[in-house]
Order: sequence, then C-alpha cells, then structure tokens
Amino acid sequence: MTMAHTSPQHRRFTFNRDDLLRGSVIALLVVLCILTTILAFALQIDILITQIFFIPIIYAVYAFPRRGIIVSAICACAYEITGYLYLYPDPVELVSVTVQAVLFVGIAGIIAYLIERLHSREMQYRTVFEYSQLGIVVFDEHTEAIQHCNRKFADMLHFTGKELQAMTFPALLFIPAELDRFRERMNRNTEIEDFETRLKTKTGTACWVNLSWSRMDDNTINCTAVNINARKLAENAFNDNMIKYRQLTENSPIGILIVENGSIRYANPAFGRFLGVPAVGLLGKHLCAFADDHDRITCHDRLNTGEKQTPFSPGRGFGFRTVSGELRTAEITTTPIRHSGKPALLVNVIDTTENQRLEDRIERNNERRQGIMMTIAHELRTPLQPIMGYLNLLLEEPEEAGLTEETRKILERCLASADRERQIINSMLDFSVLESGKVQLSCTRFFLAELVQSVIDTNGYSELAEITVSIPPATSVTADMTRIFIVMDSVLSNAIRYTNPPRTIVIDYHSEDADPFHHISVSDNGIGIPDHAKSSIFEPFQLADAAQLSRKFGRLGLSLAIAKKIMEIHGGDITVQSTPGVGSTFTLHLPKTS
Repeated sequence: MTMAHTSPQHRRFTFNRDDLLRGSVIALLVVLCILTTILAFALQIDILITQIFFIPIIYAVYAFPRRGIIVSAICACAYEITGYLYLYPDPVELVSVTVQAVLFVGIAGIIAYLIERLHSREMQYRTVFEYSQLGIVVFDEHTEAIQHCNRKFADMLHFTGKELQAMTFPALLFIPAELDRFRERMNRNTEIEDFETRLKTKTGTACWVNLSWSRMDDNTINCTAVNINARKLAENAFNDNMIKYRQLTENSPIGILIVENGSIRYANPAFGRFLGVPAVGLLGKHLCAFADDHDRITCHDRLNTGEKQTPFSPGRGFGFRTVSGELRTAEITTTPIRHSGKPALLVNVIDTTENQRLEDRIERNNERRQGIMMTIAHELRTPLQPIMGYLNLLLEEPEEAGLTEETRKILERCLASADRERQIINSMLDFSVLESGKVQLSCTRFFLAELVQSVIDTNGYSELAEITVSIPPATSVTADMTRIFIVMDSVLSNAIRYTNPPRTIVIDYHSEDADPFHHISVSDNGIGIPDHAKSSIFEPFQLADAAQLSRKFGRLGLSLAIAKKIMEIHGGDITVQSTPGVGSTFTLHLPKTS
C-alpha cells in the first residue's frame, strides 16, 4: 500500500493490485491450512499436517519478505494452539508441536533474509546500470533485439527507452558498411573493446561512439557505449584543415600543444607565454623537461601510454617550471590524434596558478580559523568544568553549605548560565568538526515520523506550541539518524523561538516517485526573515538581525549553520521561504539514497 501525497488536510490511499491479489491468496492458503490441520488432529491423521503450512509461509516470504515472517508467526500460533487443544496433556507431543511451530518462524526468517539479500544485490546492479556515466545497452545475440538500455544510452541518441526497446541494435548503425564491420567483429569474437563506429540518432544524424561488448549468457550481449562524437569531429576537423586550426590556436588564451613521443611538435603563443619562452623555442623539446620534479614521472607515464583521460592534473594541479625557475600550475587535458600520419597527442594547458595560490591561501586561512575556534572552545570549556562541579555540589546539599534561600536561587541562575555557556562551546566544537569535512556518517533506515515525534517529545515542544505533523507513518529515510535528529531539533527550536502567539507550527512532507529527494518542511507564524538576511542566516554566528535578536532570544547563531553542514554532508540542503510579519518555512532536502 502506498500513500499518495496531496495536502496535509486531504490524503488518498492507493493499493497495488498485485500486492492485494497476493495477500488474498496468502490469507486463503493460511485459512485452508488451519482448517485442514484442525480436521487432521480431530481425525488423528498425521500425514502432512506440518508440511502443508510451508505452502503459505514460503509463498508469503517470497512475496513480502518481512511481512511473510508475520504470516509464519500466525501459522505457528494457529498450529500450536490446535495441537495443544488435541494433544494435551501428552508432554512429548506438546514439545513436538512447539518445536515445529518455532521451525515455521525460523525457516521463514532464513528465507526472508536470503530474499532481501538477493533484492539488495539486484537493486545495486540496477542502480549501477541506470546511473552509469557510460551508455549501456543489452541485446539478444540471435534476434539482435534490444532488451534493455539505460538513460545515458537513450539520451546519447535522443531516443526514449521504450523506442529503443522496439528496435534491433544493428538498426542503429549509421551506414551498411559499418553494420557489416560490426557483424564481422561479432562473429569473430563476442568480447570486443574499443570498437569505434557511428550510431544513428533519432534525427538521423551520426554520433561517433566507442563500443565494448561481452557475453552475459548464451543469448545475451552487454554493450557499453562511450560518446566520442565531439572528439572525432575535432580530429576530423584538425586533420582536414590544419591551417584553420593554427589560425584558431594562435590567439587562444589556452596553451595548445601537439606532442609526438613526448616531443613538442607544435606550441601556440599562449603556452610560450606560460613558460616564458617563445613558442618556436619549444619545438623539439620534451614536454616533461618543463614539468616540476614531483610531476615528472606522471608526465612520462601519461605521454608514453597515451591514455584517453581528461584532465591529468595530479593532486591539486600539474606543476611546470618556467625558464626563470618559477613554479606554475595548470590543468591539462590530452586527446589522441594523428599528426602527419603519425600517432600524437593534442594537449590543452589551462593556467591555474593564480587560482591555485588563492585556493591555497583560502585553505590555510580556513584551517587556521578552524584551529583557532577549536582551541578557544577547548580553553573555554576547561575552566567551566570545575565551576559547574562546585555549583552542583553546593546545590545538592544547600543546608550543609550554609546557603540561604536567596543564595541558592542565585547559584541556580549561575549554574544555568554556565550550562548555557557549555552548550555554546560544544556547538562551536561541533561546527568546527563538521566544517573540517572529517565527519563519518553512520547511516541507517528509520521512519521519519517517529524521528520527528521523538524530537518533539524529548524537548517538550508540544507544550510550547501547537504542532501539526503531516508525515505518512510509513515514510522511511536512509541517513545518520542522530545527526538528522540534531537538524530537525535545530529547525523546530528555531521555529518555536521566533513564533508569535498563538504559536502554530506545521511539519509537512512531500516527494514524488521520480524525485530523488525527501522534502520535510517546518512552517511557523513567526516574525519572518527579511530578504536581505536570508543568505546569511546559515552562516556561523549570524542571525537575521543579530544586534536585536541575540539580545532578545539569547542566541549565538550556530544551530542553523550546524544543521546546514549536516545536510550538505548527506548530499542535501536546507532552504527557507519567509515573509516578514507572516512567518517562515524551512525545508530539509534529504537524498533518498544518502
């Protein structure tokens, strides 16, 4: 059963017809087995009393692995109750009935576990198939009919998946000569790599692809397709008209080289300026001679193998040394071509020196800032521990410490302030750890409505505001439950804190089947957030109106920053819509496969 999302007030239920039919068959089989068992015990017929229950149990576990265990438990209870009624007080027979009933559940659990493992493996394979960056098509070797293809392959040729499944794979070959070459390779060997050919798109144009295929079984061929249309067009244009290409490259701001066996055969002026040498002075020189010592081995390996990879920039950029000894970094891409009839590499060099320096400076500043924040937090937390310890000690036995009632109230306020300070310091440490990117998620599957209710109950939010939760009970997510609890607590606490009486908060959920995200929204009727402040509320130590709100509500401005970091680590995000004086809606966007 699935729940169709309409609105918080109106929800419609839809049933899967196949599931309903299977459930009816299982229920009928269970009833027949129970009746048969009662009749067999009554007439003292021992043949197949136990075994017949495995028919509905195995079918139920196969159709619904987890619910099938419940069916097995029902069958076990029915069998055991019936046996006890007819076999009491024979202890041997009663033990035998109990063991057989336990066996029902045990076998059902084993089968359910194996089936779920199988379903999980199939889901992994399907995910790889559907979201692969390579085009994948599966076709029958004998009929050549296309059986399956992923979205990448369909998009490559501008077809839909259904249109391709109504075609044969050879029908996609662009010209008869390429079809003959394809069939000749198929007849010679059913495992082929790097077969370059042209496929026909829906509009009738040609698309160059690199095909590799192998046999999945006796009748099925699995073929991967890499779109090389842009590269082939570039190669053909280069080989057909070298003069025009030179005219284009001479004024290009990107360094462009042609390299044969590591030696530079052509260099445009941009690359010459990059190294501080006239372009003509680079001809005949080995490209790796200008590489930094740390990248020289990588340079030799890539030029010798001629790999079809882009970019090849090890680490944080490929290093070059200019004639003056200055270290400059670049992003490099290579494309195998033919130059004057010989294999060569077309090399593009994009200068990233200034960007790299800026990134290094930013990274150092971030690391320094994180280190300072963590150091300050630790230094602040150290003296707080004995202060809170002594305060708790005094307040536990105020009479023995000679405290008056007024003094005790003062110390309680001091302890509350110290505890609030401790929470702020812990938030600073948590944010520093999240910002460092060294957080390991512990993802599990849990029900979203239960988590939200736990947040509300744990903090007593239902006593502070009227909260309406419109989340389907069966909605489950896969994420780090502890950290999502923190996110929901931060957003809900923020909503309650800034909500005007009468405080009303609505927590809603929506997501379509094709939507890759869960969307959980928290709406309030609070003070709202001005447009100019929306971009900064998720920054650390920022509030919509820091000067006013930090005094009024006692906030430091870290909870939303921490919540956003947690969502980003999960691959999601938090967005906000707000109208000043009307209220705000914070929406959590959590990937369905974190």
